[in-house]
Formats: sequence, structure tokens, C-alpha cells
Amino acid sequence: MEDSLNFIEQIVEKDLENGKNEKRVHTRFPPEPNGYLHIGHAKSICLNFGLAQQYGGKTNLRFDDTNPVKEDVEYVDAIKKDVKWLGFDWEEREFYSSDYFQQLYDWAIILIKKGLAYVDDSTLEEMRAMRGVPTEPGTESPFRTRTVEENLELFEGMKNGDFDEGSRVLRANIDMTSPNMHMRDPVLYRILKTDHHRTGDAWCIYPMYDFAHGLSDSLEKITHSICTLEFEVHRPLYDWLLEKLEIFHPQQIEFARLNLNYTIMSKRKLLQLVEGEHVKGWDDPRMPTISGMRRRGYPAEAIRNFAKRIGVAKRENIIDIALLEFSVREVLNKTTARVMAVLDPLKVTISNYPEGKVEEMESINNPEDPEGGSRMMPFSREIYIERGDFLEDAPRKFFRLSPGKMVRLKSAYIIQCDDVVKDAEGNVVELICSYVENSRSGSDESGLKVKGTIHWVSVEQALEVEVRNYDRLFNDENPDGHKNEGKTFLDYLNPDSLAVATAMVEPSLKAAKAGDQVQFMRKGYYCVDPDSAEGAPIFNMTVGLRDSWAKKKK
Repeated sequence: MEDSLNFIEQIVEKDLENGKNEKRVHTRFPPEPNGYLHIGHAKSICLNFGLAQQYGGKTNLRFDDTNPVKEDVEYVDAIKKDVKWLGFDWEEREFYSSDYFQQLYDWAIILIKKGLAYVDDSTLEEMRAMRGVPTEPGTESPFRTRTVEENLELFEGMKNGDFDEGSRVLRANIDMTSPNMHMRDPVLYRILKTDHHRTGDAWCIYPMYDFAHGLSDSLEKITHSICTLEFEVHRPLYDWLLEKLEIFHPQQIEFARLNLNYTIMSKRKLLQLVEGEHVKGWDDPRMPTISGMRRRGYPAEAIRNFAKRIGVAKRENIIDIALLEFSVREVLNKTTARVMAVLDPLKVTISNYPEGKVEEMESINNPEDPEGGSRMMPFSREIYIERGDFLEDAPRKFFRLSPGKMVRLKSAYIIQCDDVVKDAEGNVVELICSYVENSRSGSDESGLKVKGTIHWVSVEQALEVEVRNYDRLFNDENPDGHKNEGKTFLDYLNPDSLAVATAMVEPSLKAAKAGDQVQFMRKGYYCVDPDSAEGAPIFNMTVGLRDSWAKKKK
């Protein structure tokens, strides 16, 4: 049974059926280059590029770069990298609103000549007061009655740099009584004497986002301008500008943005986390940025699957981050090799195993992948196991190691705990065990049945590595929802969101390179961090083998 169409697909299919836009589907992804993209943008990327692919159309990547104060080429480069990493290609269709600055200026002139725009000398505070409140009409500016000739002269003066920054703006002449605050003579242009990352000092006036956005869509002949619900109240202005200028009119369609629990999605607040050094940069693996998720080891396929799984809705809702983590596990389970890593080592000496002897044990890389192959692991008299795999006073259903009990070493032998070595404080520091010689995995002739299997590494050949274990950045489901209590999202930062430890891992991991992903058996999925030096990988925890937070919430 095929999946039912979401409401945007229904609109597109109806347009195609009616022959609208010459049966074209042309979308765009239009980020502002004032920060790094996050998981919410990933949903929009998948939607815009996915629709075009689905209906044989095209997608533009357009940077709505209308505010040089906050924009930077660093963000442009990061955005392009993120979109490509997610698996999408805009081909040669890379555009910038700044490409259209002259055309946008010319259209502003047309609006002035039609009596639909005027230069206002009011201060920001005065304009705010004149706008009023949604339940009461606003007040018209005293500069609203300027003549066309005066407005043209003043607007040219603004362009030529004749006036101070903030002293004048160009406003649309619409309706100060409109219940929609965005239609109460919105600002179209402001003076900003700041160099632009692409146009340099060629301009000292810049169009507002609401002015440039829809007109850029029109210039690019976008058929379906897809954006999130907060832009619904902006749509009347979007339509008004296109209608008054009598130019190609794309259809704006709004969908519910992605909201994740335990997560902040505001670029402004993410910037606060970076600048306040609460995290170690935009690509910190705890951040919901695409670059942070990539560094943490989230596969692009998992993010695409997640976007498809949550679907497209008209109403706002909050998605459980556990669903994203499930999507990550789902992909990694099929693709990553299982390796042995001991995060809390306890030494085991196998007393009846010959000193100096080293055997190579074959271990399957991934039982879920028929093509995954296997690798050889050294086994010797001294090994490390997880401290948690031993209990001196074990309950009846503890099927790991305890005095007098047997357990199988993964891909190796059955061993029995014979003695426990403790330090002066009574802490267990070593186990003395014996192995069953004819119990080697793959050729076991012992006839013994043991219920527990544990992982291990050989002491002599083990590689010591740094492991960065990550937890959720916030310890509250809605970290931004406590304003009435006088608190901010920063009050809900999880102090245990990063724990750095040392682990002993199998020697095969010495060759691991940045970006390589593995499953530490019985622990979780890990990815090699870009900070790693050759032969000394650093492992970031991508996600646990199961949702540990489900238990915490109960």
C-alpha cells in the first residue's frame, strides 16, 4: 500500500493536473547565511529537494543575504557543505538575493512612483508606537503624505549615502488599520553602512528580508515557495508586493516547523551557546546543527529517513528526539562493524593459558551485513573485561562472571572465575580465571552450555584511546518554556552532557580515520572525531544501543 500524499504533495499534484506553471515544479531552499544549519533546516532541505526530485523538477539553493551585519562567508560555506552532505545537489543553481540588489532597488522605485512606498524619517521607537497593537489600529506616519518626487529624491539620497544609518527607511504604503501587523506600512529598505560579504561597499541600503524574499522567488520563477508556519502572517505582504509589481507570482505554502524535545532550535540561542562557550563550537556533537550531528556520527541517510518518518503537517507539534536516535540506530545497525572496546577495564589473568602465547581469533564484523566480512583479534593470557561484567556477590540471574561461574568470551573461549584479587581497600583489581581449552568459538567441543557472553581485549595489544561520551545538552524536555518562571534555556543545560574517559580497544582500531563509525559491542555506536591524530583515534559516542532516557522519564 502506497503512502498517502501529504498536503503539499496534494497541492503540487493538483497544480500539475491543471497545467499550472507549464506543469513545472521548481522549489528553493533559501537560508540566511547568519548561522549554521540545524536539524529543522534539514527537514526543509529534504522537503524542498525531495519534492523536486519526486516530480521531476528543480531546486535552487539561494542565500537570502540581505543583512550584512550578521552574515559571513563562513556560514555560506558551511551551509553548502551541509546540503551536499545530506545528499542533495543544486547543480548550477546557486543564487544570492544580493545578485538581485539592483533589480530590487528598481522595483522599490516603481512602488514609490505608484504611491505605494514612502521615505520615513521617524525613529524606530516612533514607528513602533505608530504601529499600535493587533486589537487597535495604528497611526499613520506624518511622512506618509510626501510626494512621489520627494520620496524618489530622498530614496536616491539614501542609496548614495547622504544620510546617517538609522535616520531614514523606505516603508510600504499599505494599511495602518490592518489586523495583520505585517501589513501596517512595513519597512522595505534601511540604511546600513556596512560592507557586504559579496557586494563590498557598493550598497549602503539593504532590502528587508520580507521585501527581498518573495521578489527573489519571482525572479527565479519558483513555483512553490515552501516555508514554515511562522511565515503564514507574512504571506499577505508577499502576495501584495508581487501583485502591485505585476510580476510572476509563486505560491507560498506553509508547513509546521520541526520542534524537538530537549532541544533549542533558535539560531540566535544556538549562537549564545557558542559565544558563551557552553559548547565547543557550532559543530560540537551536542549541538542540533547538521555539522554537529555529522561530527557525532549521525548518517545523512538517518536524517533523511527521520524527515520522511515525521512527515509534513500543518499544525505545530513536538517530536520526541528518541525518534531521531532510533533512525540513527536503524541505519548504523546495518552498516557498522562490531568491535571490542572496554570502557571500564578490569584485568583478567587466565592462569592455565601459556605465557607468551598469542592466538588470532576470528570475529564477524557485522552479523546484519552479509558482505561485512570478519577480522582477526589477538588473544593472550592477560585480557581486560568490563568491570560491570563481574559481580562478587551476583544474583541468581546474573549471567556474566562471578566466583566459580563460567562465561564465554566473545569469539574466543569459555572461562571460569577461580579467584579474586583485591587491593588494601578491598577493591577488586584482578580476576584469576581458567579457560576451557576445547571451547574455542567456532570449534567448541566442550559440550558446556553457558548463558553469558562478554567482550574483552588483550592487555598487551590493546590500544588506549580517548572516548567522549555525550548525553543530551539539556535536561528538560522544553528548555525554552520556562520564561514565566524567570528562567532561560541556559538554566537547563545538562552538566553531564559530556564525559571524557579512557578506554582500551582492540588493536584494529589504530588504523581508524576521522569519520569512521563502529559499534562498541554492548555499549553503543561511536565515530572517530576530526581531532584525532594518526594512530590515536578519539571516539565520539553517536548514540547508545537503546533509549536510556526512556527509563529516566519513568
